[in-house]
Amino acid sequence: MNLANKITLARIFLVPVILFFLLIRLDLGSVKFEDFELTYTQIIAVLIFIIAASTDGLDGYLARKNKMVTNLGKLLDPLADKLLVAAVLISLVEMDKLSALIAIIIISREFAVTGLRQVALLEGSVLAASVWGKWKTGIQIAMIIVLLLNNFPFAFFDFRMDLVLSWGAALITIWSGIDYFVKNRNLIPVE
Repeated sequence: MNLANKITLARIFLVPVILFFLLIRLDLGSVKFEDFELTYTQIIAVLIFIIAASTDGLDGYLARKNKMVTNLGKLLDPLADKLLVAAVLISLVEMDKLSALIAIIIISREFAVTGLRQVALLEGSVLAASVWGKWKTGIQIAMIIVLLLNNFPFAFFDFRMDLVLSWGAALITIWSGIDYFVKNRNLIPVE
């Protein structure tokens, strides 16, 4: 197994670790600023999430640069991305920090585009990530980080960046999904 695939597997293995710190009630203390509080478990979960999310670009870069692109990597990389985002989104809904509607929009788009990618693979082609897909990923990651940090530092300015990013992520997720299907409509069998 090459280095890129090991990094991807590490991202998958970090998902339950993140969920542990998000959902298991450990009292490790907290950091308080006036009316604002962050638990140490939240901070740990955010740091692990940032590390996991940052490995997404790293594994792909290493695989392409060192000509280590493998079928296993093509399978694991998108799976790792979906597992990471979906698990944290569902946790945020459970924690009452994210609307279930937004989580459903994002996860549904991921299933739909993954299905389209599978159809493309069966046809012998690979769908490259679009610019909209990259923007979608960036905004989703920013949204998750802000939600996990209880809207820090924007809460001090009484600005709901968490809502702006949540609805922005939902809209760009819908748009990027439409973009994938319109650009690849030739893959959709019409019977």
